[in-house]
Amino acid sequence: MDYFIIAAVSLSGLYFHWWLYRRIRRWTDRDLALSMAGGDAGKRDYMLACLQQAQQQKVPRKALEAWLQDAAERYDREPR
Repeated sequence: MDYFIIAAVSLSGLYFHWWLYRRIRRWTDRDLALSMAGGDAGKRDYMLACLQQAQQQKVPRKALEAWLQDAAERYDREPR
C-alpha cells in the first residue's frame, strides 16, 4: 500500500508539473503575440490568429518570435 501511495503522489506531481509547464508556455506565446500588437485592437486579433496558425503549422518554438515578427510586419504593410 505504501508503494501505491508513493506512486500515486509521484505521478500526480509529475502530471501537475507537465500541465503547469504547458500552461505557462501558452501564456508566454500569447503574451509574445500581444506584445507585438501594441494597443491596436485589430492588430491584436490578427496576431492571435497568426499565433493559432503558427501552432497549427507546428512552427518550432525557437522560430516562433521571428515568425510572429514577420506576421506583424505584413500587417503593417497591408493597406486598411
